[in-house]
Amino acid sequence: MKHEATAPPRRDDKRDIREAVYAAIDFAQDTADEQIYALIDREMAQGERMRRLTIAERRKLRREVFSEIRELDVLQALLDDPTVTEIMVNGPEQIFIERAGRLQKYEGRFATAERLEDVIQKIVASCNRTVNEASPIVDARLRGARVNVVLKPVALNGPILTIRRFPQKRIDTAALIGYGALSPFLAEWLNTVVRAGYNIFVSGGTGSGKTTFLNALSDAIPRDARVITIEDSAELQIAHVENLVSLEVRAAGMTDCKEITIRDLIKASLRMRPDRIVVGEVRGEEAIDMIQAMNTGHDGSMSTGHANSTRDMLHRLETMILMGMEIPLPAVRGQIAGGIDLIVHLGRLRDHSRKVLEIAEVTGRTEAGSGEIETRTLYRFRETGYDEKERICGTWVREAALEKTGKLKAAGLALPADEA
Repeated sequence: MKHEATAPPRRDDKRDIREAVYAAIDFAQDTADEQIYALIDREMAQGERMRRLTIAERRKLRREVFSEIRELDVLQALLDDPTVTEIMVNGPEQIFIERAGRLQKYEGRFATAERLEDVIQKIVASCNRTVNEASPIVDARLRGARVNVVLKPVALNGPILTIRRFPQKRIDTAALIGYGALSPFLAEWLNTVVRAGYNIFVSGGTGSGKTTFLNALSDAIPRDARVITIEDSAELQIAHVENLVSLEVRAAGMTDCKEITIRDLIKASLRMRPDRIVVGEVRGEEAIDMIQAMNTGHDGSMSTGHANSTRDMLHRLETMILMGMEIPLPAVRGQIAGGIDLIVHLGRLRDHSRKVLEIAEVTGRTEAGSGEIETRTLYRFRETGYDEKERICGTWVREAALEKTGKLKAAGLALPADEA
């Protein structure tokens, strides 16, 4: 007997089932997931074409329709996949994902731009944010992920959605050592200066792991410290500190809610009797408030910023401070040199690995001219070749000793002996 070959479900099949289920749902009542599945099963049982699908195809179609109705459509499968670290939606028909540090195009797509916009509104509403044509750009959170949305008319090729996943398991310094991001000696060195209360700035490019590294550094903060974290979207996880205050910015809402910026939160935090202030990232004029906090007795404060090098980070800080306050450049440089003790620069190498590339000490300012900020490199990563898996190998070389040791002495601590 000759069997007729089955054809996989078409996009129209999914659309027809979804619309039929929508028509059958009583939106005046709460509908349980089981009821949604029952309605989907009823619709899938109708029609000769549906009955010819294989069991695997039916299960896949059932799950996809449910995701479109109750969850986040085609994105749900990607969010459920722990190997996907980033999702980039360029309009309804183009989705790219990152796995193991490599970008690839995803075969799934949204049925329409309107359906993609529905999913975006569901994500944004879940964290009390608003996005529309009048306010087309928003940052938000989504169950362990950072979300950015750009709508028309700013985005010319349709709604743009970018989701960066956080690691499911919190990454500490031991994990960073395992990944080759730093050496055991450097981890101990950094933990010591954090405990001693050095003000640290973590710099690096997009995707270099700045927030993850800041999280790992925070493990060395003494348990009895009062710590205040300030972020655009809450990502830091400082679990061991009991006296912890976590603050998050608030965008201006449709109901005349006043916008609360990072700058507002830093100013407010100074009245909360903090020992240390940790700002997830400075991007603009709030840099002046962060630097002033570091200069006014809040030793051990930390933050991150986008930059291509330690020197570039200092130049960007100068620019950001001048955006927020009209003061002479020498005064700006004096504030930065007096506030920041160390800059840890991260990078993402060509093999997609993330590493500490440089640790630099801010030593002061030059006496001539406008008083350029002086730094000295303490440790630098130097490549030595590749391993059997074509991963970059290297070592961290000491170039100078820490000059400012006052905080170490005041805390009764000593840096670990240099590696042989």
